[in-house]
Parts: sequence; structure tokens; C-alpha cells
Amino acid sequence: MIERYSCPRMERVWSDENKFNKWLEVEIAVCDAWAEIGAVPREAISKIKLAKCNFRRMEDILKETHHDMTAFLGSVAESLGEESRFIHLGLTSSDVMDTALSLQLVEATELLAEDVKELITVLAQKAMEHKYTPMIGRTHGIHAEPITFGLKLAIWIEEMRRNLQRLGEAKKVIAVGKISGAVGTYATVPPEVEQRACQKLGLPPAPVSNQILQRDRHAQFMTTLALIASSLEKFAIEIRGLQKTEVGEAGEPFSSGQTGSSAMPHKRNPELCERITGLARLVRGYAVTAMENIALWHERDISHSSTERVILPDSCLLVDYCLSLFTSIIKGLQVFPQRMKKNMELTRGLIFSQRVMLALIDKGLSRQKAYEMVQRNAMKSWEGNKDFFNLLKADPEVAEILPQPELEPLFDYQYYLRYVDDIFERLGLTKAQWKNAISESTNLAPRSL
Repeated sequence: MIERYSCPRMERVWSDENKFNKWLEVEIAVCDAWAEIGAVPREAISKIKLAKCNFRRMEDILKETHHDMTAFLGSVAESLGEESRFIHLGLTSSDVMDTALSLQLVEATELLAEDVKELITVLAQKAMEHKYTPMIGRTHGIHAEPITFGLKLAIWIEEMRRNLQRLGEAKKVIAVGKISGAVGTYATVPPEVEQRACQKLGLPPAPVSNQILQRDRHAQFMTTLALIASSLEKFAIEIRGLQKTEVGEAGEPFSSGQTGSSAMPHKRNPELCERITGLARLVRGYAVTAMENIALWHERDISHSSTERVILPDSCLLVDYCLSLFTSIIKGLQVFPQRMKKNMELTRGLIFSQRVMLALIDKGLSRQKAYEMVQRNAMKSWEGNKDFFNLLKADPEVAEILPQPELEPLFDYQYYLRYVDDIFERLGLTKAQWKNAISESTNLAPRSL
């Protein structure tokens, strides 16, 4: 059986039932607004508020009309009687559909924000647990200088906080209604009705519109989802890199009885992170479609409509799923501090090259001269598999300026970790807040010389 993944709350947001209920909610709000200005009998509203959409009946009508709004209106009319003449009064389809879509997008954004907040919390717990777990930092995939695994995760926390802010901004942009008639002139429905109806729906009206809400709003929402997906892909790729056999510093959860390959029983593949990588590509592609939807003919065409029926629900579902999946990965993440320490030793002390160079500069050498002295010993270490410290100690030019008692203290991992607490304080990740998460077994002794 193929494993099936679902996001029930997000699926409900994008269900046909919720969509058509939102349409009905908009229609009723407009009728109520008409009644408040005296254009619809007040006594009709109590019955209009009981209107229903029979989805099966709507499907039957759709076969004849080939227009989902007229099919919807026909179904609603059958539930009302003569009061149905007030439904959709002065409106065009997009008044209802775009405003209802905004309500759906608000719901979706709120669910995604909950997901992001949960991920931030889980990342913070893991970051505090490994606040002092040292590992090698890599640039271009090559050993650079020591960091901690907690610092790596701290980067992710701050990035997800920015994504949460982006979601809030996207929600503000998309949370607008539009009840302005066929081409946005209010010729058949006055601005007062729009103002009153939108207020009932909890949406501010768009300051100006034509037949639709402008699609730069939806594009901003979609590009925000693409950014979130890209962040998750970035994190997933890092875990994939750390899970490589040659690295072995961290890995995604692997449960008892789980298999990684049909052919090779030893395999433990980062397939969850690879899944996130693949789905992020899909979301970014959808964002491109959303941007192409911005340019419509004149007051509108419907070239955007067909794509939005795919890209909006799919992207929300995909990002919701990826957030949930990555949160579970972080909760069960396997971290191997001893392998991290072993990997830091692979270059036989080369990672301290900058400290040695700076010490020589402090002794009065030019930067160029200090760089040349350190680099020539570094290259000997690379090419001859020799210990960097011993090479420096045996170099007469270096030893004259930095005798062994002054050279030895430069080869200390703790030097690179002395501002970890400051960085975590900036993020609001304090010992008092996360004291139970900190592992005291991750302190690193000075390098053996």
C-alpha cells in the first residue's frame, strides 16, 4: 500500500463545500447590506439567511449552464422562493468569488502561521540542546572554522521568523473584499453596500478594483509560500549533506523496521528531506504562474482562473505538509557529536590557520607576509598529511616570532565559541527560558597537541 499523507484542516479550507459556503456567506452579507440602506425588504433577510446550496443540484445545473456561478445561484434560488430575486443583486461573479477566495486565503494563512510557529518552537528546543555542540563550519563544502550545531539551527530559527512576518504581510495584502460590480465602477452596487458587506465579512474593501481583485495580491501570497518552501528546502539539503556517509554528523529519524532500499539492507536514506526538496520545486513553479496571472487583458480576462484552481490549494497543501513533515524531522533528528569532533580533526589543525595568521600580524608582520608564512605550512599539511601545528613549530621563521608557548593556545576550539551565548541572547533564546534543553555533555576540551 502506498503511504498517503493528508493535511485535514487545510484540505477543509480548500474543499468545494467550504468554497461554496463562502460564496453563500458573501451573497448573504451583500443582501444584508442592501437591506440596511433600504433597497431590500428587511423582512426578507431572515429567510435569506437560511438559504442553502444543494451541491448535487448545483452539479445538475452546471451540466446545462457550464458556469459555476449561475449553477450556484440556481441551487440557492431553489432553497428560497421569491426572496431569491435579491440574491446577487447588482453583482458580478467575481464580486462573490474573489471576496470568498480572500476568506479562504485568510483561513489558509492562519493555519500556515500556526505551522511556522510550531516549527520555530521545535527548532529553538533543538538549538538550545546543541547550543554548545561543536562542529566544523564549511564554506564551499570545505572545512572553515568551528561553529556549533546550535548556531546552525539558530540561523534557521531567525529565517522562519522572517517567514512568519512575510506570512503576516501577505495576509494583510490578500485580506480584502471587492463588491464593485461588473468593471469596478459601482454602477449597479454602491460603495456603501461594499463597505457594509465587507465589514460583516471581516475584510476591508479594496480601495479600487476593476472586475477582479488585482492579482499582484495573490502573487505576493504565492511568492511568500515559495520562500517558505525554499527555506525548508535549504534546511533539508543541509541535513542531507550532514547525513552523507562520509560526514555522518546528523540524520533524519529512522524507525525500527524501516527500510532504505529494496536491494541494500544497510541503507538509511534521507528520503524525507529529499521529499521536501522536490516539493519545494513545485511550489516555486506555482509562484511563477501566480506572477504571470498579474497581467490580464483590460478590466480582466479569466486566464488566471483556471490556474488558480490548481496553484492556490495545491501550494497551501504542499507548504502545510512540508512544514509538518520538517517539524517531525527536527523532533526526531539524530545528532552525532563525537562524529562532529572527529571530523574537525580531519585536517590536522588547519582550521586554526586564521588565528595563527592574526597572531603573526599582532607581532608586527604585514598581512601579506603573515599569510604567506601560514599558507606555505598549510599547503605542506594538505599535501603531506602532516600535522599543521608540528609544521609551524618546526618552521624557523614562524618559531622565531611565535615560540611554542605562544603557539599552543592558538589551537583551542573554545576560542570560536566564546560569543555563542551573545548570539542566542540576541534571538531571545536564554538559559532561563530553555534550561531543560541544554545538554551539558557537549563541552569540548582543547585540541590535543
